[in-house]
Amino acid sequence: MKNTYVAKLTFDSVKVGSGLDAALKKKRHEVIDEISASGLKGRGGAGFPTGVKWNLTASAAADEKFVVCNADEGEPGTFKDRVLMTKYADLLFEGMTIAAYAIGASRGYLYLRGEYEYLRKGLEEVLEKRRKAKLLGPKGKGRDFSFDIEIRMGSGAYICGEETALIESMEGFRGEPRNRPPFPVDTGFYKRPTAVNNVETFLWAASIMSKGAKWFKAIGTERSAGLKIFSVSGDCDRPGVYEFPMGISVMQLLDKVGARNAKAVQIGGASGICVPTSEFNRKIAFEDISTGGSIIVFGPGRDMLHIAKNFLEFFVEESCGQCTPCRVGNAKLIEGVEMLEKGECSTDYLNELCKLGETMQLASKCGLGQSSPNAFLSIIKHFNKEIMGRCPAI
Repeated sequence: MKNTYVAKLTFDSVKVGSGLDAALKKKRHEVIDEISASGLKGRGGAGFPTGVKWNLTASAAADEKFVVCNADEGEPGTFKDRVLMTKYADLLFEGMTIAAYAIGASRGYLYLRGEYEYLRKGLEEVLEKRRKAKLLGPKGKGRDFSFDIEIRMGSGAYICGEETALIESMEGFRGEPRNRPPFPVDTGFYKRPTAVNNVETFLWAASIMSKGAKWFKAIGTERSAGLKIFSVSGDCDRPGVYEFPMGISVMQLLDKVGARNAKAVQIGGASGICVPTSEFNRKIAFEDISTGGSIIVFGPGRDMLHIAKNFLEFFVEESCGQCTPCRVGNAKLIEGVEMLEKGECSTDYLNELCKLGETMQLASKCGLGQSSPNAFLSIIKHFNKEIMGRCPAI
């Protein structure tokens, strides 16, 4: 953490408290309208409109509602949230409080990745500071509602980055995705309406209430408004945490981080896609390449088959095992990679493996299972000559 380069972020310019003050001067639905007008979409990668999620949760009939912050940052190559929680915990909890006011929640939970337990003490200190300032707890400091936040620890399971598996874990069960529908906005934590957003989304929500929807909407693209925080690692001169406007091209990003002669870029972590040099003009945006923030740069000397194997090993280890396409499919894909390494995988069998990957994308139960073959399929597609050279001659 202390060796991680962190670029100047917009959150440094946001006065803590200003967003909540602005929200409390508005009616609940006006807060949701402001978030909707900003065009803010979930920064976890799926890109679901935040205003829509909050509105659905607010509209659901229930005696109790919850706000949950997904801080289970388990995607390989992603480390921005640990930086954000270290530097901007106060603003993060303000964003959660704004969401609670908007949807009518009285309880909030921060689900913290098990490997980040070392952050817990600092986060608890910020929570206690907010309670003493009457910003959390019973009604106070301009609030006509009671709201408090509790930290729940994960146990190092990648699958709990999926929101319904996270909720299962919070309830004390094995972290496995639920069947959907119903969705958390209707039937979430303890079967109550629950708004689940990630760390960065809550930070932008607080910033938007402070600076206004027009400020955020004016940045980025028409379909991907605002700024995005990135974790950049791999073969570049300046790895670290960066902030760029949505719609930045892959080439522009590589230039900013000092990645010369890159062979490929993995965008979105293990569940993302591998982009070759021929597509470096593509934009990082929801309408082109969507990402939760992980950028891994691969230099000219990297073996792309080894990279595919590395990602597949991760998914074999982390699959919850609940559905057959993910549990068996990833194991079969890695078997195929090992056959390629030995020169024993025929072209026909490699084509069958690609069809299996496409089936997994359609038939796996949750988004994590559906995205697990992405890296393999994109590497086979874009580095076909390099991979096919491992197939035996007929």
